Amino acid sequence: MKKFTLLQSSMVPLTVENVDTDQIIPARFLKATDRKGFGENLFRDWRFTTDGETKEDFTLNQSQYSGSILVAGNNFGCGSSREHAAWALADYGFRVVISSFFADIFKGNALNNGILPIQVSPEVLQRIFAAIEENKGVQATVDLENQQLSIAETDIAVSFEINDYKKMCMLNGYDDIDYLLSQKEAIEAFEQNRS
Repeated sequence: MKKFTLLQSSMVPLTVENVDTDQIIPARFLKATDRKGFGENLFRDWRFTTDGETKEDFTLNQSQYSGSILVAGNNFGCGSSREHAAWALADYGFRVVISSFFADIFKGNALNNGILPIQVSPEVLQRIFAAIEENKGVQATVDLENQQLSIAETDIAVSFEINDYKKMCMLNGYDDIDYLLSQKEAIEAFEQNRS
C-alpha cells in the first residue's frame, strides 16, 4: 500500500444516503480477482446508461468536481461484504471517504486497501456538503498523524477516530503481511528465547 500521512485535495460530493456495495461496484463486475480495473466500473449504473452513455447529471461525471476525497451521505458501504467496493474506490483514485456513518465491514475493507474512512457528525457532514456547494474546488486537508480533518476557507476543523494498528499501517504503507514482515527480528528473537 501507499503511505498515507497528509493529504490535501478537493472533494467529490455524493449526497445519497445508504449507498450499498452493489451500487459502489455492481455484482456483475466481480469476476476478476486482480484489484486493477475496478475503478472504471465504480458506481457503474449511476455513471452510465445501459447503452454505455455517460449520465451527465451524476457527480463523478461533472468536471467541476474532482479530487481524491469522496464525501458521501450517511450509512456508506452498507449491504454485502464485498471487498471489491474498496478496490473500485481505490482504483478510481479515492484515498479518503467522509461520511457520518460507515458499515463496519466496508470500513475494515477500506482500511485494508489504503482508503481512510473518516466518520464525522451529521452536522459536520452537512457543513462540508454546503462548503463544496459554495466552492466546488474547496480543499480539504487530512492529517492522519494528528487525526485532523479541516476544510479551507471555512471554520470546519474536526478530529477523527481510527484504530491505532490501522493508523500505524497506513502511515507506513503496510498491509497485514507487511506489518508481520516488519516484525521479523522481534518474532525470531521471541522464537529463540521461547524454549
